Amino acid sequence: MKKTFEIAVLGGGPGGYVAAIRAAQLGFKTVVIDKENLGGICLNWGCIPTKALLKSAEYFDIVKNHSSEFGIEVQNVSFDFKKIIKRSRDISDRITKNVEMLIKKNKVERIRGFGKLVSKNKIEIYDNEGKLIEEIMSDKIIIATGARPKTFPFIPIDKKNIITSKEAMTLEEVPKELIVIGAGAIGVEFAYFYSVLGSKVTIIEMLENILPIEDKEVSETLEKSFKKRGINILTKTKVVRVEVKNSYVNVFVEKDGKQIELKADKVLSAIGVTGNIEGFGLEELGIETDRGHIKVDKSNYQTNISNIYAIGDVIGAPWLAHVAYAEAIHCVETIKGLHVEPIDYNSIPGCTYCNPQVASVGLTESKAEELGYDIRIGKFPFMASGKAFATGDRDGFVKLIFDAKYGELLGAHIIGHDATELISEVTIAKNLEATYESIVKTVHAHPTLSESIMEASANAYGESIHI
Repeated sequence: MKKTFEIAVLGGGPGGYVAAIRAAQLGFKTVVIDKENLGGICLNWGCIPTKALLKSAEYFDIVKNHSSEFGIEVQNVSFDFKKIIKRSRDISDRITKNVEMLIKKNKVERIRGFGKLVSKNKIEIYDNEGKLIEEIMSDKIIIATGARPKTFPFIPIDKKNIITSKEAMTLEEVPKELIVIGAGAIGVEFAYFYSVLGSKVTIIEMLENILPIEDKEVSETLEKSFKKRGINILTKTKVVRVEVKNSYVNVFVEKDGKQIELKADKVLSAIGVTGNIEGFGLEELGIETDRGHIKVDKSNYQTNISNIYAIGDVIGAPWLAHVAYAEAIHCVETIKGLHVEPIDYNSIPGCTYCNPQVASVGLTESKAEELGYDIRIGKFPFMASGKAFATGDRDGFVKLIFDAKYGELLGAHIIGHDATELISEVTIAKNLEATYESIVKTVHAHPTLSESIMEASANAYGESIHI
């Protein structure tokens, strides 16, 4: 007799396991199906283990290059690359085990295997050898199969010389020379990590700036910081082809109408992701997809088949774990019949964990102008912050964008130490439709970096005290 469930979740990443837990909390008989460890790319190969790597690089950089500024003299500083990698993998293992415990605690059934939809209510589950091991029935199905690195024919990934972010996390040694193709968050984080550990790094980006979706002023500031570190940056540069020759990788690019040949030990392809939509039975069921992702109604995350839903990276941008979390909870609560406010995708924070960190929410300056807003801009440099001076974190700034007519916060852009922590304050402010005045009148603790948000708000209206 087949097992029956009220909700079956296909995929156990950030969207999938959160959907399963919330469904169980709401009283649904729930199962989550995934052939790998729970946590998806985020916990196994992305968000968490990469931050462990980046923290190791940050500590090494501080001790080697900045400890004497704090009156601490350290000689013969070195690092053990294998230990850095092992720490990252150990943290990933521990976090994924914690998720398995949460699934068990919430009485969600866990099936390890590859799930395939064979009807709108039936899922077949296969083992790694392709053998059918189980069949289940479910009233509702939530697809949360995530995404993977995008590939192109002219960049032939061999996982040895030409690698993706997954292989970049477990290299045997630090490459002497590394070329990073793509300057989004993944590309710049690995560029920072390996440059700190001694790699000669070159970043190639087809668009005008690194981190091209960020505010241009922020991107230009990060570019200056990276160049100061010795990272070579080629923007407005097109990759023509990549090939391996004699254990080296040759990258042929076109810039300003000229052909250039570059060479490195390793090439990291970091040019985006595409949804995992193949092999799950979507085409056979007639579930609509578009350019590598599943089409859904974002008011409830239904596909064109009424009892089948999809959330997270598999439904397209923004490809962020916290978006998958939010979509998971929204989807399940909607299925339950609760009143749920739609997710405001204009108020989703984005974070990049290089050094200096970058974080943003809402409109950039150029986008606000494009949409016809009359804007006021407030900036506050960390150089003017007493806390930043005391801690040695003086690089960067806070930039806030307000609607001049009503004073409403439209966007926030931060580059500097702990930018990824500071962004939550302005995300809350934006969600609450805060004005410059409400931010300025909120008393901020002193000394803190968060005071810079208050000062930037005041600066937009000529009221800043400390600049």
